[in-house]
Amino acid sequence: MKFIFSYLKKYRKMVAVVMCIKLLGTLGELMLPYVLEHLIDDVVPQKNVRLVLLWGAVMILLAVFVRQVNVKANRLSVKVAKESTFEIRRDLFWKSINLSGGQLDEVGLPSLNARMTSDSYNLQSFIQSGQSLGIRAPIMLLGGIVITLTMDVGLASILCVMAPVMIATVVFVSMKGIPLYDKVQQSVDGIVRIMRENISGIRVVKALSKEDYEIRRFEKANQQMAKSDITASIVMALPGPLMTLVLNIGLTIVVIVGAVRVNRGITQPGVILAFLTYFNMILMGVMALNRVFMLMSKANASANRIAAVIQMEDELLPIPEDAAAVTDREEFIIFDHVDFSYGGSEGEEALEKFDGKGRQKCLEDIDFSMKKGGSLGIIGATGCGKTTIINLLMRFYDADHGAVFINGKDVRTYEKDELHRMFGVVFQNDVVFADSLKENISFGRDVSMQEMEAAAADARAQEFIEGYEDTYDHRAVIHGTNLSGGQRQRVLIARAIAAKPQILILDDSSSALDYKTDAALRGAIREHHADTTTIIVAQRISSIMNLDDIIMLDEGKII
Repeated sequence: MKFIFSYLKKYRKMVAVVMCIKLLGTLGELMLPYVLEHLIDDVVPQKNVRLVLLWGAVMILLAVFVRQVNVKANRLSVKVAKESTFEIRRDLFWKSINLSGGQLDEVGLPSLNARMTSDSYNLQSFIQSGQSLGIRAPIMLLGGIVITLTMDVGLASILCVMAPVMIATVVFVSMKGIPLYDKVQQSVDGIVRIMRENISGIRVVKALSKEDYEIRRFEKANQQMAKSDITASIVMALPGPLMTLVLNIGLTIVVIVGAVRVNRGITQPGVILAFLTYFNMILMGVMALNRVFMLMSKANASANRIAAVIQMEDELLPIPEDAAAVTDREEFIIFDHVDFSYGGSEGEEALEKFDGKGRQKCLEDIDFSMKKGGSLGIIGATGCGKTTIINLLMRFYDADHGAVFINGKDVRTYEKDELHRMFGVVFQNDVVFADSLKENISFGRDVSMQEMEAAAADARAQEFIEGYEDTYDHRAVIHGTNLSGGQRQRVLIARAIAAKPQILILDDSSSALDYKTDAALRGAIREHHADTTTIIVAQRISSIMNLDDIIMLDEGKII
């Protein structure tokens, strides 16, 4: 809970106001039965209509006061919950987009989606309800007991026996609920992952007639989540019926004992009526306390998951230049005997492919260099490590051994933004955003319209963009599905070259282009971006055959 309270610090004054207002409202509610008892036992016997109306007016004003302060408190609590959760989501999003490649692999995109949505919603629900119920429930419970003690100690002793039992039950069950709700959120991760895979790959699913297979896979994950949720809900629902049973037994005892005491003249009828009302209030207080603990259990599990991401230490911080090997070689890009392994592996087959730490070897002794303005092609079978070389060059991961240099400096000495501003890149399965083509190409950078049009012309995208009535203002839908595969790739290439990067990386970015367009694109890059150092990862020879150098990879080695 420390994580949640850390975000509530700046709102502590507003939270204090909410609690003070809620305290006044709860005290007002507790006074209503007391006034009613006074009206029945003390005022009515006087047979003074004016006095009865006066005390009736007092009850009405008290009820209106309670209603108004509760409305005010609820509005303020909603504001605190909304703004604090906004900051949590903002920090989670910022941290998510700044995670290293290894951290992203560890957390997983579906899990990040669930933490951003359902987990943050659980926090918002707790913060909102906790401010009001957190003060109202215990005051209603304890205040009801205190007031009944002043009215009739004998009847109130029944409550004093039952209240500790009910509170202990709520606390015990709530502590059991925290790990159960953690399992529920893990199950949600599984459902989000399957939904995300199916939504992004819906065409493949339909094309291969695998709808029934994917439905069964989803049902399995859904049943697992439902099972976890039902288990948690059953455990957290146990206090409700138990407390209702205990209170109803107590209420029955109060009615029987109270009737005997009234008959003997020991207790007034108004006291019994007030006791019944206070019993109901105490029941509401206990149920509200149960709800607070249930929300707290959910929020605690969700807060731990969100905090686990936000509090991750940055893995790829720059290191001092004097702590890294600074080369005096003149080449612009240098891979100096680089080894790299991805984390995590399963099974014991192909043990020779593992580095002894349970990590699968991906690159081994990668050694090459490029001059500034040069061009390099990388080719090889799927999974041989082509994209991993790009990931190391852009420092999404750090090499296990060896070093990567750009312009004489180890990439680990660059600030992240300084390093990435050098690059224009098109990745495999890159994303066209749901925005105008203009915004997709400029991508929030300081790119003039003239530079954008020039980049579109070089990428051979201008011809189809100008065919739209609204040209560059034409909007792409999510993932650019209203564009053809070749059009998407040309927009992405235009984005990569629009800011005139020092290093251009095209990772299998021409697979959807015909040979003529691919050749024209490569010609435009050679002619208009001659000073740009270019690396092209490709599956077909024609895309790289005219470059300065070509590397062929096989199982992570240059052959």
